[in-house]
Amino acid sequence: MNKQDTNEKNISNPNSSHNELLEQTLQYEKKIYDLEQLLDIARSFCSTLDFNNLLESIVYISMAQMHVLGAEIFVRDSIENKNFVLETAKEIFTEDEKLLIPITSPVITKLQEINAPITLSSLKKQINDPKSIEIIECLSPTLIVPIIHKSQLNGILILQERIAVEDDTSYTEYEKNQIMSIASLSSIAINNTALFERSSTDMMTHLKLKFYFFYLLTEALNTASIKKSNLSVIMFDIDFFKKFNDNYGHECGDFVIITIADLIKQSLRDSDVASRYGGEEFTVLLDKTGKEEAMLVAERIRSKIESAEFKYNDQILHVTISGGVSVFDTEINPITASNELVNQADKALYYSKEHGRNKVSFYNPNKQETNE
Repeated sequence: MNKQDTNEKNISNPNSSHNELLEQTLQYEKKIYDLEQLLDIARSFCSTLDFNNLLESIVYISMAQMHVLGAEIFVRDSIENKNFVLETAKEIFTEDEKLLIPITSPVITKLQEINAPITLSSLKKQINDPKSIEIIECLSPTLIVPIIHKSQLNGILILQERIAVEDDTSYTEYEKNQIMSIASLSSIAINNTALFERSSTDMMTHLKLKFYFFYLLTEALNTASIKKSNLSVIMFDIDFFKKFNDNYGHECGDFVIITIADLIKQSLRDSDVASRYGGEEFTVLLDKTGKEEAMLVAERIRSKIESAEFKYNDQILHVTISGGVSVFDTEINPITASNELVNQADKALYYSKEHGRNKVSFYNPNKQETNE
């Protein structure tokens, strides 16, 4: 059809030209809107370095943008770098039951290779290893989205049941491009968070480092001061730690430190923070916690370590710790500096060590003394 024929067609049917123009306008408006949405998403992802908050944001944004009823995300373990861990689905899986996909799995290799959204049925056709897909299959995905940063897979986004539009649950190419744009933004944010996680984490115990503990404590102390709530700090020190290094070697000392770190983590809530303060010293931040509860937590940890069997080279070692507790209170102990609260816990700790060890003491700010 030549230009004259087209003009004649448009003259004979002016509504056709108007409808085409309207459709193009709507398409451009949608693209502009989606670009504005991506800018908002990028701002949202860049606004936090908290790992759990970031993943929650990625999941909810993906659900809203792709009109799905659920989404989950696997993330490469930034510390040990051996598995992809399902970091969501906390209502289904406990901390010890997290689903893992080994980095060596054919699924990981294939997703990194295709670098594009893929359905479960298509993934099955491309991988001749049904067992390696079982973990993803149990999440009932409608679309599997690789999250790649600099040619390396660092996450897998699972989109679950889709809200049907005119009984059609498939994804258009435009929607696939949209979710890949979100995945690209996610990959940068996850990588930044992972770098921060590694820089603020003690590689041996996987507890937080001292500087980051003070950062969190300062934030929590400011909030507690405004809301007039309690805040507690516990400081622990391994009793007679030098004898483990002297009698069994430094490898044994490291084993004792790592085991104690694990026992401390097992005794805390998700909202609590444990750090490796120094050599054989540990600190714990208990937000919104007063004296009685803090002393119970500290005593529970002390008792658990005292009764634990430390098996090293076919030997059972006996390990104990001493502890000190301090509590921020707007009326009784209205301190403003985080290091002051830690110093109070430290004084209580040394009271424990000077009065027989293997016990927990509390710093009493009114009497300017420490007691058990």
